[in-house]
Amino acid sequence: MGAMSVPSSSSPTPHRSGFACFVGRPNAGKSTLTNALVGTKVAITSGRPQTTRHTVRGIVHRPDAQLVLVDTPGLHKPRTLLGERLNDLVRSTWAEVDVIGFCLPADQKIGPGDRYIAKELAEVKRTPKVAVVTKTDLADRDRLTEQLIAIDRLGKELGIEWAEIVPVSAVAGDQVGLLADLLVPLLPEGPALYPDGDLTDEPEQIMVAELIREAALEGVRDELPHSIAVVVEEMLPREGRPADRPLLDVHANLYIERPSQKGIVIGPKGARLKEVGSKSRKQIEALLGTPVFLDLHVKVAKDWQRDPKQLRKLGF
Repeated sequence: MGAMSVPSSSSPTPHRSGFACFVGRPNAGKSTLTNALVGTKVAITSGRPQTTRHTVRGIVHRPDAQLVLVDTPGLHKPRTLLGERLNDLVRSTWAEVDVIGFCLPADQKIGPGDRYIAKELAEVKRTPKVAVVTKTDLADRDRLTEQLIAIDRLGKELGIEWAEIVPVSAVAGDQVGLLADLLVPLLPEGPALYPDGDLTDEPEQIMVAELIREAALEGVRDELPHSIAVVVEEMLPREGRPADRPLLDVHANLYIERPSQKGIVIGPKGARLKEVGSKSRKQIEALLGTPVFLDLHVKVAKDWQRDPKQLRKLGF
């Protein structure tokens, strides 16, 4: 547009679309916030780092914009090859998205984990950053004010220019719409990237694997924090079924690192594995909208977190 032309008030605002990712230490409320923005459960919520290993995207559809949320794996000090690979993945994701939301819970003081992420964020120069103060329902007004000042100070100290600082409560549904309103102008102009109604473009197999993994970790997180990987080998409609009674066969392998962990996952007389199977099967049926026969096997992939060949095979 030339400097002289003034847009008339009747002209529609340009449609914007782009990618955002939320970062923050485990339990900072990233997945809950993603779900609140998208309006359905997409990301796998869990109080442990690294449960969202894959880029699960939730899509916020609005008449004026489409915001695609990319869920990066948690950034943490690498202890294993897997950790380093995850950190590289995180940095490359940050450079590619249009806006980064840094989640800091209102009810907890800024700690070393937050600083570690903030320092990394300061290195990503071009991407706009929004500080999102989460869980405001757990903090009183004074605590919240303190947190907002602390975040402002953190930015100044590290040379991060916050595009916005927004307090929200995903649980109470407070200011979630406002956050979307503030993220949208930071996106480039352009048409919708995904057709309406696509809430996630994650391949179904990966989402199914996530559901199984989540169910398998339930109750044994302390013993096996993340030494479980799940690979869905195949998903096939059962042949010879009447059209009105389809059945989907899902064959999946649960990989653990050591034979000693097998007993923990399978449980006495296979009780735990049965439980994992029936729990995840219900969720898979809800996700895919079709009855499922789930065939689960537990296999040992020796020290898979440290072995590049195994990592590749398991999709990392």
